[in-house]
Amino acid sequence: MSMNPCRFGLIGYPLEHSASAGYFAEKFKREGLSGFSYSLFPLMHVDEVRALIAGTARLQGFNVTIPFKESIIPFLDRLDPLAAGIGAVNTVLIRHTGGLAELIGYNTDAGGFKSSLDPGFPYTHALILGTGGSAKAVAFILKEMGLEVLHVSRTKKSENIIRYDELSAGLLKKFTFIVNCTPAGMFPDTETAPPLPFGLLGPQHYVYDLVYKPPETKLLHLARAEGAKVQNGIKMFENQAELSFGIWMNAK
Repeated sequence: MSMNPCRFGLIGYPLEHSASAGYFAEKFKREGLSGFSYSLFPLMHVDEVRALIAGTARLQGFNVTIPFKESIIPFLDRLDPLAAGIGAVNTVLIRHTGGLAELIGYNTDAGGFKSSLDPGFPYTHALILGTGGSAKAVAFILKEMGLEVLHVSRTKKSENIIRYDELSAGLLKKFTFIVNCTPAGMFPDTETAPPLPFGLLGPQHYVYDLVYKPPETKLLHLARAEGAKVQNGIKMFENQAELSFGIWMNAK
């Protein structure tokens, strides 16, 4: 990609929780990338993406958030092998050739999540709250790391998914790493939390919430009160943003 001023952005709905525009504005300023910009593009339907590209000059790439990380895939021309293996996309590179725009999908959530974990990560069993695009990326990494993974959802959709009301003391004794991949607790609905049996948590548990706004969600507050180790999603957010930017800027 040339160093001519470029435009990037984020698609999804709603986007009021996102820190992406501010993060990239600071990054462009810090790196002296004059004329570069990053915008929020709230779309009600994923099939609006081609019209967005056609109507947005200099758009070279965009990130994808809720609820389009899986539904964007049929609108792409190609998938990076990692994104194809995960089945979800959060970063899209746009190649402009003549009057055509080729869309290539990537997943930087996976790498962003993995690099946010502490060295010497000791856990062997993980509960993943949710089944969407972010949950798929997290599950992919944890399985790659050798963990046994079990998804938790409000409705049972397959054999590897249980409902919240099926969580027992026995399960929570075994599955001590818990990752929230749902939007529960995300700004502006900060008083919500996944319906975990918090009284069964303790110091042996590590609760990771992909939500980063607010910095301490109700989930993390309740888990911390039971003695659990907690972490929000800000490191993952920053790591995936850097990986996305590398894809856009290193495109040939």
